[in-house]
Amino acid sequence: MSVEYIDHMGNDDSVVRAARVSMDKSPELYTTEENARLIAYLARHGHEIPFAHTAITLRVRAPVAVRAQAFKHKVGFVESEISRRYVASTPGFFVPEFRAKAENVKQGSGELLDDKKQEQLRETYTAFMQGAQVIYHSFLDMGVAPEQARFLLPQGMMTEWVWTGSLLAFARFYRLRSDAHAQKEIQDLAHEVGAIIADLFPVSWKALTEVHYENQ
Repeated sequence: MSVEYIDHMGNDDSVVRAARVSMDKSPELYTTEENARLIAYLARHGHEIPFAHTAITLRVRAPVAVRAQAFKHKVGFVESEISRRYVASTPGFFVPEFRAKAENVKQGSGELLDDKKQEQLRETYTAFMQGAQVIYHSFLDMGVAPEQARFLLPQGMMTEWVWTGSLLAFARFYRLRSDAHAQKEIQDLAHEVGAIIADLFPVSWKALTEVHYENQ
């Protein structure tokens, strides 16, 4: 999996400016420390709208199953995904480290399986995925429409999308998907996203992702 920075709009001052306009003030009238305290206050008390006056665009490469989880986050996001209706190249596939089924829960996973099982599972998994690639292209070669041939592709195949969202939207995604109860692969994706955005909006990102709302 990978996350690539494409573009962004705004910075921490954009959040402050959106908040202080209600009092007809601007960030330049206040010290850096005062503006940082305001950002922390907004996040802590759930005053989220100023954080939505921003945008971050990323290009993400991840398995179809991980993309499905990411796309559940709709508010504040738009996405454009590579289309197998138009692209006939061979899609890559993701090879995970295999984990045991979690005990006493209906979902989730436990510890990594031992090395011997990892090797056996990787061999079987890789053979299956490579077989799916071969069959996919055989259908295309027989004249099957790409929009139907893609039905053969498993959940572990890689896809790519351009993902644009507000700082607020990405922070919500991060808080939910970096949680220990989330699937490990989406946790990894969330941390990659967070590492990029933390450099773009350091004060706001810290405030939003470490917040405990006082009005809840």
